[in-house]
Amino acid sequence: MLERQAWPRVLPFVAYLAFIFIADLLTRQGVDAASLRWLYPVKIAIVLGLLLAYWRRYEELRPARLDWRAAVTAVAAGVLVLVLWINLNAGWMTLGEGAGFDPMTNGKIDWLLVTVRIAGAALVVPVMEELFWRSYLMRWIVAPRFQQVAPAQLGLRSFVVTVVLFGVEHNLWLAGMVAGAVYGLLYMRSGSLWSPILAHGVTNGLLGGWIISTAHWTYW
Repeated sequence: MLERQAWPRVLPFVAYLAFIFIADLLTRQGVDAASLRWLYPVKIAIVLGLLLAYWRRYEELRPARLDWRAAVTAVAAGVLVLVLWINLNAGWMTLGEGAGFDPMTNGKIDWLLVTVRIAGAALVVPVMEELFWRSYLMRWIVAPRFQQVAPAQLGLRSFVVTVVLFGVEHNLWLAGMVAGAVYGLLYMRSGSLWSPILAHGVTNGLLGGWIISTAHWTYW
Protein backbone atom coordinates (compact mmCIF):
# COMPACT_ATOMS: atom_id res chain seq x y z
CA MET A 1 0.00 0.00 0.00
CA LEU A 2 1.46 3.33 -1.04
CA GLU A 3 1.87 6.01 1.56
CA ARG A 4 -0.18 9.16 1.17
CA GLN A 5 2.94 11.14 0.23
CA ALA A 6 3.70 8.78 -2.66
CA TRP A 7 0.51 9.29 -4.65
CA PRO A 8 1.30 12.80 -5.99
CA ARG A 9 4.52 11.39 -7.47
CA VAL A 10 3.08 8.10 -8.71
CA LEU A 11 -0.32 9.05 -10.16
CA PRO A 12 0.93 11.36 -12.97
CA PHE A 13 3.36 8.64 -14.04
CA VAL A 14 0.66 5.94 -13.93
CA ALA A 15 -1.68 8.17 -15.94
CA TYR A 16 1.02 8.63 -18.57
CA LEU A 17 1.61 4.87 -18.82
CA ALA A 18 -2.12 4.18 -18.98
CA PHE A 19 -2.33 6.02 -22.29
CA ILE A 20 0.38 3.77 -23.74
CA PHE A 21 -1.81 0.77 -22.99
CA ILE A 22 -4.89 2.58 -24.31
CA ALA A 23 -3.10 3.37 -27.58
CA ASP A 24 -1.97 -0.25 -27.90
CA LEU A 25 -5.49 -1.51 -27.27
CA LEU A 26 -7.00 0.87 -29.83
CA THR A 27 -4.35 -0.15 -32.37
CA ARG A 28 -5.32 -3.79 -31.87
CA GLN A 29 -8.93 -2.77 -32.46
CA GLY A 30 -7.98 -1.35 -35.84
CA VAL A 31 -7.85 2.38 -35.06
CA ASP A 32 -5.45 4.05 -37.50
CA ALA A 33 -2.23 5.72 -36.31
CA ALA A 34 -3.30 9.17 -37.56
CA SER A 35 -6.32 9.16 -35.24
CA LEU A 36 -4.25 7.98 -32.28
CA ARG A 37 -1.94 10.99 -32.56
CA TRP A 38 -4.56 13.06 -30.75
CA LEU A 39 -4.26 10.88 -27.68
CA TYR A 40 -0.97 12.62 -26.90
CA PRO A 41 -2.47 16.08 -26.21
CA VAL A 42 -5.10 14.42 -24.01
CA LYS A 43 -2.42 12.46 -22.16
CA ILE A 44 -0.27 15.54 -21.58
CA ALA A 45 -3.28 17.59 -20.46
CA ILE A 46 -4.23 14.97 -17.86
CA VAL A 47 -0.65 14.60 -16.59
CA LEU A 48 -0.24 18.38 -16.41
CA GLY A 49 -3.54 18.67 -14.57
CA LEU A 50 -2.40 16.14 -11.97
CA LEU A 51 0.95 17.89 -11.53
CA LEU A 52 -0.76 21.23 -11.00
CA ALA A 53 -3.31 19.73 -8.60
CA TYR A 54 -0.51 18.30 -6.45
CA TRP A 55 1.98 21.14 -6.97
CA ARG A 56 1.95 22.32 -3.36
CA ARG A 57 2.85 18.79 -2.26
CA TYR A 58 6.14 18.77 -4.16
CA GLU A 59 8.46 20.22 -1.56
CA GLU A 60 11.44 18.85 -3.50
CA LEU A 61 10.66 21.44 -6.19
CA ARG A 62 11.11 24.34 -3.80
CA PRO A 63 13.00 26.56 -4.27
CA ALA A 64 12.48 26.50 -8.03
CA ARG A 65 15.99 27.51 -8.99
CA LEU A 66 19.52 26.25 -9.65
CA ASP A 67 22.82 28.05 -9.26
CA TRP A 68 24.51 28.81 -12.56
CA ARG A 69 27.11 26.03 -12.26
CA ALA A 70 24.45 23.38 -11.68
CA ALA A 71 22.36 24.82 -14.53
CA VAL A 72 25.28 24.77 -16.99
CA THR A 73 26.16 21.22 -15.93
CA ALA A 74 22.54 20.10 -16.40
CA VAL A 75 22.31 21.67 -19.87
CA ALA A 76 25.60 20.07 -20.94
CA ALA A 77 24.42 16.71 -19.57
CA GLY A 78 21.15 17.04 -21.47
CA VAL A 79 23.02 17.66 -24.73
CA LEU A 80 25.30 14.69 -24.04
CA VAL A 81 22.33 12.40 -23.48
CA LEU A 82 20.79 13.60 -26.75
CA VAL A 83 23.96 12.76 -28.72
CA LEU A 84 24.14 9.31 -27.15
CA TRP A 85 20.39 8.73 -27.55
CA ILE A 86 20.41 9.13 -31.32
CA ASN A 87 23.54 6.98 -31.70
CA LEU A 88 22.84 4.07 -29.35
CA ASN A 89 20.43 2.51 -31.80
CA ALA A 90 21.98 -0.80 -32.93
CA GLY A 91 19.64 -3.76 -33.13
CA TRP A 92 20.77 -5.29 -29.85
CA MET A 93 20.27 -1.93 -28.11
CA THR A 94 16.52 -1.90 -28.78
CA LEU A 95 13.44 -3.64 -27.40
CA GLY A 96 10.97 -4.21 -30.20
CA GLU A 97 10.04 -1.28 -32.42
CA GLY A 98 9.06 2.15 -31.22
CA ALA A 99 5.53 3.20 -32.11
CA GLY A 100 6.76 6.61 -33.17
CA PHE A 101 4.72 9.76 -33.75
CA ASP A 102 4.33 10.93 -37.34
CA PRO A 103 2.97 14.52 -37.46
CA MET A 104 2.55 14.51 -41.25
CA THR A 105 -0.95 15.20 -42.59
CA ASN A 106 -1.47 15.04 -46.35
CA GLY A 107 2.26 15.30 -46.87
CA LYS A 108 2.68 18.35 -44.62
CA ILE A 109 3.77 18.69 -41.02
CA ASP A 110 0.92 19.45 -38.63
CA TRP A 111 2.62 22.16 -36.59
CA LEU A 112 -0.04 22.15 -33.89
CA LEU A 113 0.69 18.49 -33.20
CA VAL A 114 4.43 19.17 -33.28
CA THR A 115 4.13 22.09 -30.87
CA VAL A 116 2.08 20.06 -28.39
CA ARG A 117 4.43 17.09 -28.74
CA ILE A 118 7.63 19.07 -28.13
CA ALA A 119 6.10 21.18 -25.34
CA GLY A 120 4.79 18.06 -23.61
CA ALA A 121 8.08 16.20 -23.99
CA ALA A 122 10.27 19.10 -22.90
CA LEU A 123 8.18 20.76 -20.19
CA VAL A 124 5.73 18.22 -18.74
CA VAL A 125 7.32 14.79 -19.12
CA PRO A 126 10.63 15.72 -17.40
CA VAL A 127 8.82 16.97 -14.30
CA MET A 128 6.52 13.94 -14.19
CA GLU A 129 9.28 11.38 -14.75
CA GLU A 130 11.85 12.93 -12.44
CA LEU A 131 9.29 13.18 -9.64
CA PHE A 132 8.61 9.46 -10.03
CA TRP A 133 12.00 7.95 -10.88
CA ARG A 134 14.42 10.13 -8.96
CA SER A 135 12.47 11.86 -6.19
CA TYR A 136 10.18 8.96 -5.33
CA LEU A 137 11.56 5.57 -6.43
CA MET A 138 15.25 6.24 -5.88
CA ARG A 139 14.56 7.43 -2.35
CA TRP A 140 11.87 4.82 -1.60
CA ILE A 141 14.36 2.02 -2.31
CA VAL A 142 16.50 3.44 0.49
CA ALA A 143 13.61 3.89 2.91
CA PRO A 144 9.78 3.67 2.63
CA ARG A 145 9.57 7.11 4.22
CA PHE A 146 11.29 8.47 1.15
CA GLN A 147 10.78 12.13 1.95
CA GLN A 148 13.27 11.79 4.80
CA VAL A 149 15.99 10.57 2.41
CA ALA A 150 18.32 13.27 1.08
CA PRO A 151 19.77 12.87 -2.43
CA ALA A 152 23.25 12.59 -0.94
CA GLN A 153 22.12 9.50 0.99
CA LEU A 154 21.25 7.56 -2.16
CA GLY A 155 23.48 4.56 -2.74
CA LEU A 156 24.50 2.12 -5.45
CA ARG A 157 21.44 -0.14 -5.11
CA SER A 158 18.85 2.59 -5.65
CA PHE A 159 20.96 4.04 -8.46
CA VAL A 160 21.32 0.75 -10.35
CA VAL A 161 17.69 -0.34 -9.90
CA THR A 162 16.29 2.94 -11.23
CA VAL A 163 18.80 3.04 -14.10
CA VAL A 164 17.78 -0.45 -15.24
CA LEU A 165 14.04 0.16 -14.89
CA PHE A 166 14.26 3.56 -16.57
CA GLY A 167 16.12 1.88 -19.43
CA VAL A 168 13.63 -0.92 -20.06
CA GLU A 169 10.80 1.62 -19.97
CA HIS A 170 12.13 2.80 -23.33
CA ASN A 171 12.40 1.12 -26.71
CA LEU A 172 16.05 2.21 -26.86
CA TRP A 173 16.89 0.45 -23.60
CA LEU A 174 20.63 1.14 -23.55
CA ALA A 175 20.14 4.80 -24.35
CA GLY A 176 17.47 4.85 -21.64
CA MET A 177 19.90 3.40 -19.12
CA VAL A 178 22.54 5.96 -20.03
CA ALA A 179 20.00 8.74 -19.65
CA GLY A 180 18.81 7.33 -16.32
CA ALA A 181 22.39 7.15 -15.07
CA VAL A 182 23.12 10.75 -16.07
CA TYR A 183 19.91 12.12 -14.55
CA GLY A 184 20.43 10.05 -11.39
CA LEU A 185 23.97 11.33 -10.93
CA LEU A 186 22.84 14.90 -11.45
CA TYR A 187 20.24 14.46 -8.73
CA MET A 188 22.67 12.86 -6.29
CA ARG A 189 25.42 15.38 -6.92
CA SER A 190 23.37 18.58 -7.03
CA GLY A 191 20.85 17.68 -4.33
CA SER A 192 18.16 19.40 -6.40
CA LEU A 193 15.52 17.68 -8.52
CA TRP A 194 15.59 20.68 -10.86
CA SER A 195 19.00 19.55 -12.13
CA PRO A 196 17.78 16.31 -13.76
CA ILE A 197 14.52 18.02 -14.76
CA LEU A 198 16.48 20.65 -16.68
CA ALA A 199 18.77 18.07 -18.29
CA HIS A 200 15.80 15.87 -19.19
CA GLY A 201 13.96 18.83 -20.69
CA VAL A 202 17.00 19.84 -22.77
CA THR A 203 17.36 16.29 -24.08
CA ASN A 204 13.69 15.97 -25.01
CA GLY A 205 13.42 19.44 -26.49
CA LEU A 206 16.50 19.10 -28.70
CA LEU A 207 15.46 15.57 -29.64
CA GLY A 208 12.17 16.97 -30.90
CA GLY A 209 14.02 19.50 -33.06
CA TRP A 210 16.29 16.77 -34.43
CA ILE A 211 13.32 14.51 -35.22
CA ILE A 212 11.53 17.28 -37.13
CA SER A 213 14.65 18.17 -39.12
CA THR A 214 15.46 14.55 -40.02
CA ALA A 215 11.96 12.98 -40.11
CA HIS A 216 13.10 10.16 -37.80
CA TRP A 217 9.57 9.75 -36.42
CA THR A 218 10.31 6.44 -34.66
CA TYR A 219 12.40 8.32 -32.07
CA TRP A 220 9.20 9.87 -30.73
